[in-house]
Amino acid sequence: MDENVQKHLAFTTTVEVGSLTRAGELLGYSQSAVSRMISDLEREWGLALLRRDRAGVRLTAEGAELLPASRALVASWRSLREHVNEVRGLATGTVRIGTISSIATHRLPAIIAAFRADFPGIDYELLLGDYTQIETWLKEGRVDCGFVRSPADRALACEPFERDELMAVLPENHPLATCKAVPLEAFCEEPFLALEHGADTEVAKLFADAGLTPHVDLATWDDYAVMAMVERGLGLAILPSLILQRIPYRVVCRPLTKPHFRQLAFATRADMEPSLPVKKFREYLSVR
Repeated sequence: MDENVQKHLAFTTTVEVGSLTRAGELLGYSQSAVSRMISDLEREWGLALLRRDRAGVRLTAEGAELLPASRALVASWRSLREHVNEVRGLATGTVRIGTISSIATHRLPAIIAAFRADFPGIDYELLLGDYTQIETWLKEGRVDCGFVRSPADRALACEPFERDELMAVLPENHPLATCKAVPLEAFCEEPFLALEHGADTEVAKLFADAGLTPHVDLATWDDYAVMAMVERGLGLAILPSLILQRIPYRVVCRPLTKPHFRQLAFATRADMEPSLPVKKFREYLSVR
C-alpha cells in the first residue's frame, strides 16, 4: 500500500474505533506505528488532527474538517484495489458455454472475437445441445452460462438475447415461393420436414396452438439436412431466421402469414453468482 494512503487509513480507522491500540489491531500495526503515521500527517499539514489523553483520542476542529476528504481518499484507494483484483481475475480463466448450433455459428464468433481482443487470457468451451440439455447442464454446473429459449426453468437467471422470427423455407420453384407470406395451413397439405431439437420445439407448439397437424415426412436434428432436402423438392420446412443466414442452398425464405418468433435468452444459475469472466462476457452479447 502507498505510504500516504497508509497514513490516511490509520487516521480514519483511529477515529472510527476511538483508540490507537484498537486501530493497530485492526490494521495489523503496533499502537506506536499508528500513532507515528498520524503524527506524520499532522507534521506534513502543520495541523493537529487528534487530541490524545487517557480517555482515548478525540478529533480536533481541524481534524473534523479534514476527515471527510481523508475518508474519500481511503474509499477511492479501496475501490481501485478492488478493480485491480477484478482485472487480475480476468487475466486467465475459462467460460463454459452451452449453446444451440445457430448461435454457435452466427453469433458467438463475433462475440468471442471481441471479448478475446480485450481479454486474451480467457479460454472457452462450447457444448452444443438443445434447450432442455442446456438447461440441465446449467443446473448441474456442467456449463457456466448458456443460451436457452425464454421462458426457461425458474432455477435459471435469464436476460433477453435475441428475438428470432420463424420463416417458411421453400424450394425455388414452389408455387408459394412467389407469395409475400405463407399460411400455416400450407404445411399440412404436402410433406413437411421437421427440425426437431427435443420434443418441445417452437414449431410443434406453433401448430398445436393453431389446432393443425402437419404432414411430417421426415424429422432430423440437422438444420442443414432440412435445407438440403427442401432444395431437392422433398418437402417444406419452418426454420428460425438465425439458422437461415449465409446458407449455401437454393431455397426461398418467406415469413408466415401470421408472424411467429422464438425468444432466445442468455442464462446462468439463479442461485449462484457468475464468475468474473462470465459477468464480463455478458457485456459483449450485443456484438454482431
